[in-house]
Amino acid sequence: MHPPDKKHPLIDVWKTYPGIKQADERILSVPPIEHIIGEMFAIGEFYYYVLNLTNSTLSHHHENILKLHGLEKYPENLKDVIDLTHPDDIPFVIQAEQTVIQKMVEIGLEHQLYLKASYCCRMKTSKNTYELFHHQSIHTMEDEDGQLVQSINIHTNINHITKKNPNTVLISGISPRNDFHQIKLENFSQSNEFSENLTKREIEVLALIAKGYSGGEIAKILVLSEHTVRTHRKNILKKTNSRNSKELLKKAFESGAI
Repeated sequence: MHPPDKKHPLIDVWKTYPGIKQADERILSVPPIEHIIGEMFAIGEFYYYVLNLTNSTLSHHHENILKLHGLEKYPENLKDVIDLTHPDDIPFVIQAEQTVIQKMVEIGLEHQLYLKASYCCRMKTSKNTYELFHHQSIHTMEDEDGQLVQSINIHTNINHITKKNPNTVLISGISPRNDFHQIKLENFSQSNEFSENLTKREIEVLALIAKGYSGGEIAKILVLSEHTVRTHRKNILKKTNSRNSKELLKKAFESGAI
């Protein structure tokens, strides 16, 4: 049993999601990290931890969490991580989680293990300043009734790329699904046409560029020729008025396209 002070502001939000199992004290096994890493964007220093969704406890932390946030010990509860979030960003995080739940219910709970949610928020660092982090969450385990019991959260410091929060939520599919739902949150977002100018295939190529894949690797993944991939990359740079990949990724993060 965890003390009352470990309640965090997302508990009430998650209770509205029919796919999450309530109160379970089991120790969960580590999810398949190799598979998860292949689906994440890590353009900078990052860490991950496993989240028991039934009681908000954390385990299997990546050691970078200590260095990036200047912590002396690994956080034991999600509240410990949320307490690192800039207070002004908490309302956005709550609405972002509500949006994730609504969209996943709409897509269908039977697909919840093949969907990744992401958004950005500011978090306190070891320098005692707040910097922009990119949050990604991938569900990794269901119980026998199909209710979620575990996810892995990945946080990447992207402050060196951009300090601008796009205030959007992205729900994207992981193999074999190819969902792409970019949701601008009311009261937070400004109009941005970045991803609206790109085709579905160009967005797929952009996502793989952000994951650090080479042109040849992207060609194999999407079953395209390397010439076609180069053409897509050239068109993406032109449409987004980007001079190079670094500028492209900066704009992509600021628009919430990745």
